[in-house]
Amino acid sequence: MSLWTAQEIAAATGGSVHGDFKVDAVTFDSREIVGGELFIAMKGESNDGHAFVMDAKARGASGFLVSETVDAPHVRVPDGLAGLEALGRAARKRTKGTIFGVTGSVGKTSVKEALRYALSEIEPADTHWSVKSYNNHTGVPLSLSRMPAGTRFGIFEMGMNHAGELSSLTQMVRPHVAIVTWVAAVHLEFFKDEAAIADAKAEIFEGLQPDGAAVIPFDNPHRDRLLGKAKAYAERIITFGSDKGADVRLLRAAEDTDGSTVIADVAGNTCGYRVSMPGTHWVQNSLAVMAAAYAAGADLAAAALGLSQINGMAGRGERHKIAVDGGDAELIDESYNANPTSMAATLAMLGRVNPSVDGRRIAILGTMGELGPDSDRFHAGLAPDIAAARVKIAILVGSGMAALADKLPGVDVISVDDAATALAEVRRVLVPGDVVLVKGSNSVGLGAVVAALKEAKS
Repeated sequence: MSLWTAQEIAAATGGSVHGDFKVDAVTFDSREIVGGELFIAMKGESNDGHAFVMDAKARGASGFLVSETVDAPHVRVPDGLAGLEALGRAARKRTKGTIFGVTGSVGKTSVKEALRYALSEIEPADTHWSVKSYNNHTGVPLSLSRMPAGTRFGIFEMGMNHAGELSSLTQMVRPHVAIVTWVAAVHLEFFKDEAAIADAKAEIFEGLQPDGAAVIPFDNPHRDRLLGKAKAYAERIITFGSDKGADVRLLRAAEDTDGSTVIADVAGNTCGYRVSMPGTHWVQNSLAVMAAAYAAGADLAAAALGLSQINGMAGRGERHKIAVDGGDAELIDESYNANPTSMAATLAMLGRVNPSVDGRRIAILGTMGELGPDSDRFHAGLAPDIAAARVKIAILVGSGMAALADKLPGVDVISVDDAATALAEVRRVLVPGDVVLVKGSNSVGLGAVVAALKEAKS
């Protein structure tokens, strides 16, 4: 069956049909088209999607959602973005499955991905999830519009950097299970303090269905604030963490370089499972997943098995062997984004990775954005984590890292202005056996460093 027909699109958006068509997918990026898609033309501040309609048609798009007349089968609406939002809401309305919403200062994409592995173990054909980090005002309705009518489990990531954004997104998603992974000092440039961030994250509970469940990190300093917000909307509240009192509680974990073996108490049931991603933060991610599965009444044994199937994710822990003159080095790609909490967790993971006999730990660390007036303090505060990870060479990228540069005795510090210079420097110092971690905010562009180093795959 097709994902949407022209008539269904028109009914959802209030648009008019001009030529019959059916589509199997939805996109607003013509570069994603492989054939059979609905291409949505939206007008932005710098680009007008209508300029790409003919390219999308040539690539094989089957139909178009537009606000101007085009020479192709289309549904015409007054506004492309409003049409996309309406299509997303219609997709949510027609779906009878269980819907999960995920947000948090850190870990939301990782938990979303881990949850899709867990639920796909239960329902491999009818589990739907938002791809990449499509978590904003365009990504969320796009992900909803891609959801088949027969979906049993739908998993949607929602992000924000201003108050009120999640309130709007969660009303579209209308989750049965709403998960807050963690609250931390992220986007402080736009908030008075962490408590205000917690309030903004708690907006996800506003869209909960009448019988819905809130999943909350028990160990977080803002737990009680989240609980207070959740009680106004949630029928049930499930907490997860390491401290006594959590509904889903870590009993013990044995970590190694490839992942962790976890024993957890899930609401009175002892569950043992393997997480195939390394780091203490991934143990905590797994607890959030098990809490969400429990909240949804899903098969816990199958969900636990799914956690062992997680593959490395680009920008979030994916590992590569790269060729170096005379041998190999290991690259750890954490380049997607960074904040003080995720930096500390990733550096702790780096400290558990053992280079070869002659190898060293090298950290390429980019400026962390949107930290406001305390930015220098947060950057300088990474020094103990770098020391604990036994980093030999630190390549610090961007002006924000200046506060850290003189706080690293015993570490060879290389300060550079941009990603291109960082790439040149790591190529200069890299030797066989080294382990290289790359992490920084998206604005620094360290993904380009990873891409270039990966070209030298072993």
